[in-house]
Amino acid sequence: MGKGLLFFCCSCCILVLTIINLSVGPVVSGRVDDEWGLLNCKQYKDEKDDINNLSDELDKYYQSHIDFCTRANGMHDMEYTAFIFDIVIGFICGLIGLLHLFDLKKDFVSNTGLIGLICGIVGFILTFVYVIFNGIVFTSNYSKEIERDGDGIFAEWDDTEGVYKCINYDKEDYYWGHAKFSDLNKKQYNYKHDFYDTAASTCEDNSNYISNCDGNDINHDGKLPSTLSKSGNNNCQYIYAKAEDGITNKDIFDRFLTALILSLVVCLANIGLALFGFLLFRTPGDF
Repeated sequence: MGKGLLFFCCSCCILVLTIINLSVGPVVSGRVDDEWGLLNCKQYKDEKDDINNLSDELDKYYQSHIDFCTRANGMHDMEYTAFIFDIVIGFICGLIGLLHLFDLKKDFVSNTGLIGLICGIVGFILTFVYVIFNGIVFTSNYSKEIERDGDGIFAEWDDTEGVYKCINYDKEDYYWGHAKFSDLNKKQYNYKHDFYDTAASTCEDNSNYISNCDGNDINHDGKLPSTLSKSGNNNCQYIYAKAEDGITNKDIFDRFLTALILSLVVCLANIGLALFGFLLFRTPGDF
């Protein structure tokens, strides 16, 4: 297979996979928070700097928000930047390569090689930076879903203290109690299974046996409480967080993972574009 055909194939690979990414990307498809990209990270930094004698709790509060904000804005900006750039270079380099394959503009091959070399390098850098942001957000950022175990349990009744204790409480993690995006494919976040219905029969007040913890149970800054009081006259050993009846959370998980994998392949295609562009620049007669 000639260098020119490989150059054309790399361009087509970049173009086709990025078009797919445009339809599945979690940011461009609108499947994540609409405010990503508009979050004011500087506000959190300024507020933190203005506080004298910053307590450990406030330090964790501000640092957690700063980290989340930085990662979310970064992924938003890089998703749009990388996808748009890859679409453009894939189309341009593919079109020029196709013309050369049909023996048109063959005197322009060395310039085509130089264009491919530059575009491939820039495309690789932008796409790889997006891959990093996607991976970090996917594995580190928290969604709005309440974290629970495989049976949907969020909290367990403690007879000694007379409260429900949240099973995933972690005082060192400000965003404890929220599921990460990488966990959203698990069954407890996607559908209501039979265990919930069985648990309902053990409660005196069935209207209270499930709690979303998204109303009075959460304070103004979105942090979950470590304990919950009994609601009504229920006699439940556990509090269950509702699972989605649809596939919304699984869809978000799939979009993150698909965009990540496809972008890694695009990175390799950009390397190929740069490599064959360099070879064509050096020996344009080998097209």
